[in-house]
Amino acid sequence: MPHRRVLEKAETGARLSFDEALELYLKADWHRLGYAAHLARLRKHPEPVVTYVVDRNINYSNVCSCGCRFCAFYRPVGHPEAYVITRDQLAEKIEETLALGGTQILMQGGHHPELPLSFYEEMLSFIKARYPIHVHAFSPPEIHYFSRLEGIDVKAVISRLRAAGLDSIPGGGAEILVDAVRRRVSPNKCTAGEWLEVMEEAHRQGLRTTATMMFGHEEGIEDRVTHLFALRELQDRTGGFTAFIPWTFQPKNTAISVEPETAVSYLRLLALSRLVLDNFDNIQASWVTMGPKVAQLALFFGANDFGSTMIEENVVAATGVHFRLSREEIHRIVRAAGFEPRQRTMAYQWL
Repeated sequence: MPHRRVLEKAETGARLSFDEALELYLKADWHRLGYAAHLARLRKHPEPVVTYVVDRNINYSNVCSCGCRFCAFYRPVGHPEAYVITRDQLAEKIEETLALGGTQILMQGGHHPELPLSFYEEMLSFIKARYPIHVHAFSPPEIHYFSRLEGIDVKAVISRLRAAGLDSIPGGGAEILVDAVRRRVSPNKCTAGEWLEVMEEAHRQGLRTTATMMFGHEEGIEDRVTHLFALRELQDRTGGFTAFIPWTFQPKNTAISVEPETAVSYLRLLALSRLVLDNFDNIQASWVTMGPKVAQLALFFGANDFGSTMIEENVVAATGVHFRLSREEIHRIVRAAGFEPRQRTMAYQWL
């Protein structure tokens, strides 16, 4: 059968075409697909190590003008629950992160129509003047939104944020990099091409970034594969992505009514991503959405990284999904799977 020949090809590490990847996704035996992904992971990382980072998600504001149908976190301007973080609150969160051995903060917020770019520059400068911490912040839709608000190009926005202290950019807001899907679920957010352009410009300016996929809402199987190939093509050009993180859409409290993806479907997509993204060094397990046991199994379906301790996480929590892991629990889970846990930086240097 054709898909078995493709599986044999994947097991050797040969590059897959779009049609071959789609064939595997639709037809390959689940265990065999996971095995092929694990072989690919071992070729990249033969040492029996699983990495993780100690960080905190800080949402500087929940005000957003996008109104994405999959989001349970945002509030419109003027809503009684709307907020913008104060400097004192920010300082307290960073100091607690450092006290817990954290090395970075992930900062993201909504598309706030009343905050100028100078607000974000001053926030970065405030952090960098006081704390020895890596700032991983402002996803591509935010950066694209800043450029529209200011009437300047993306290149200038990234340059100004870098000068103020931005260290790297998270891969949020990718959802599915297919415009027909984006028009349905996030019509006011940047296009797929604009997301990729922000990342390419960030890489051009020397910033490393991550890439993500949120799947299981209103996309099709081919859309997921299209997303992976868009990332692979950009990585071929720039090499600027450090990791890929797929996670499943959580429908509770959102405007999209679907059944959540199963553990089996999550692991299938994870395995395929490890095989398609042959130019990505790291694939991250998502215990935040799938829970620790499925994330542990993900270490045999292509993942080599356990993500973050996430001292704080608000966006997924707004959908009613609450998983929490300490550093000690991550160590226990990783060791029980037969690997050695190692804390890392955003750039995947071991600490």
